[in-house]
Amino acid sequence: MNLGFIGFGAMGRPMAEHLLRAGHGLRVWSRRPESAAALVAQGALWCASPAEVARHAEVVCTNVTGSADVEGLAFGSQGLAEGFAPGSLHVDFSTIAPSAARRIAARYAACRVDFIDAPVSGGSGGAQGATLAIMWGGKPALATRLQPIFEVLGKAVVHVGETGAGQVAKACNQMVMVAAIEAAAEAARLAAAAGVDFAKVRAAMLHGSAGSRVLDVFGGRMAARDFVAGVEARLHHKDYALLMDEAARIGAALPVSATVWQQLNVLMGQGWGRDDTSSLLRVLEKPGKAEQER
Repeated sequence: MNLGFIGFGAMGRPMAEHLLRAGHGLRVWSRRPESAAALVAQGALWCASPAEVARHAEVVCTNVTGSADVEGLAFGSQGLAEGFAPGSLHVDFSTIAPSAARRIAARYAACRVDFIDAPVSGGSGGAQGATLAIMWGGKPALATRLQPIFEVLGKAVVHVGETGAGQVAKACNQMVMVAAIEAAAEAARLAAAAGVDFAKVRAAMLHGSAGSRVLDVFGGRMAARDFVAGVEARLHHKDYALLMDEAARIGAALPVSATVWQQLNVLMGQGWGRDDTSSLLRVLEKPGKAEQER
């Protein structure tokens, strides 16, 4: 396929590389040309603007930070909408607000362009290993057209529903995952307060009903007191802002998530946004100890 790709962070770059290796033609653009240099060296073709990417691609994939970034790429000056031919497809792998996904899709519909919200889960490791979970929203009739892209990037692909449904699924994923990180942090705090080695507690828990990938990965970082980012906490903070806004908009009560949201706010206030989300443990600790490790 003739594809376009924009967004070459920790997730986007390996995803784009997998598409290249699978034999797809790839046009790329980035605000910082150097972030796409490695892909160009591997055979991707550089374009001068998002519009130029869209002119040469039947499907353009994006993986950027937030709702405003996706809307700007789509409808800003020299945006994708200016280059897309009728029948083209924009597949967005970003995590954005469900309402933003629906708004973007409605604007594209006037140009006879389809929009797919397809957020992913699995982290940079999943992107590198092509083992991502892809949850997508959009017209089910597009599944066949999307398959050659999705099968290269992920191990689990679920069509959740109409446009925006993929983002709702991602919000649910983040809600459960970060709540589990907070629970692991509280377990670590309890163990320490009781004078018990959390590393041993965690080892026991991993073989019990509390065992999980979150306890393995994020709990492991807490046990080692290694808060260097595997996943930057600011990204989970951004995702929680989206899901809490959506919950307020539709009147969904999320009492546990509301508490986790406040803990994330404290974490950000401490200046740990670019550290790992396992830093939620530090939020629970005495201010003096947390300050010593900043």
